[in-house]
Amino acid sequence: MGHVENYRAQLSDAINAVNEDAINGWIERLARARSEQATIFVAGNGGSAATASHFATDLGKGASYGKDERFRVVALTDSIPTITAYANDVSYDVVFAEQLRNLGKPGDVLVTISGSGSSPNIINVIEAAKELQMDVVALTGFQGGKSGPMADIHIHVPSDHMGRIEDVHMALCHMTAFYFMESDDHTAH
Repeated sequence: MGHVENYRAQLSDAINAVNEDAINGWIERLARARSEQATIFVAGNGGSAATASHFATDLGKGASYGKDERFRVVALTDSIPTITAYANDVSYDVVFAEQLRNLGKPGDVLVTISGSGSSPNIINVIEAAKELQMDVVALTGFQGGKSGPMADIHIHVPSDHMGRIEDVHMALCHMTAFYFMESDDHTAH
């Protein structure tokens, strides 16, 4: 089997292994956040930071523009001056948690995207969300890391290949955002 064929087959296996009930639970929680005008915060590192920003854009523009109900969504990955100030003056471990403490409130939702599920700044932002009485959705890979068990909804990609984990995370973000873009009935199926 060649590289392309093998990669495609393993990517297909990885996405098919994700628990569908967890995805539907995520969609339902985001629908509730939208109807309650709660804010959805998204965080991740590296490639997952790009996915977090992309997902926030898809919800904030694609799933909101021209609609009566709109998403309130903030990518904690997007304020480079704030991130670098905390990283330089305090610690990179708090770059998301401290932003969340300024902005989050009970009933809001935090979505973390992390292949390992164990990055210190992801663990810290989940702890901050729990202190603020927010719900947490964690997208993880590998064995789920520390963040999986901390989350209210854990969406786990059971793979040990970072590329395929990140591919599936992006597909799951698109699946979720396009649910709201393409559906008039916002009950997850």
